[in-house]
Amino acid sequence: MRRNLTLDDIGDLLELPLVAVLGLHRSDGSILLSPVWHEFRDGGFNVWVSLEGQGKLRLIERDPHISLVVCESADPYRGVEMRGEAQVQHSGYRELVRRTSHRYMTDAAEADAFADSMPDEGPVIRLEPGHLRIWDYAE
Repeated sequence: MRRNLTLDDIGDLLELPLVAVLGLHRSDGSILLSPVWHEFRDGGFNVWVSLEGQGKLRLIERDPHISLVVCESADPYRGVEMRGEAQVQHSGYRELVRRTSHRYMTDAAEADAFADSMPDEGPVIRLEPGHLRIWDYAE
């Protein structure tokens, strides 16, 4: 396994429609792992939160230290883990939903309909690097 790689070393991994796993701390000390759509933009991850996901925001308010992992399940098994303090933003929600919908859904009309069904505003979790771990099994 190659370790201590840079984002340039893993090519297009963060552009692929791979579901990320978001890790949050519960009050009892356990970890909540949630599959999420994401985008990597301007050096960090953006994740939008639906009404059903509001519990994530309560966990972040209590402890903003989160992790996010994106990895592929085929050779060369590239992956990225980012840990840091989450920031919850309330701008760019609809645009983020639209961009991720088009990335994860194969039918453009379906992606637009999904994005149009979402509220105009909502919370966006932003995670910028505190700790970044990148790997692959290319060798």
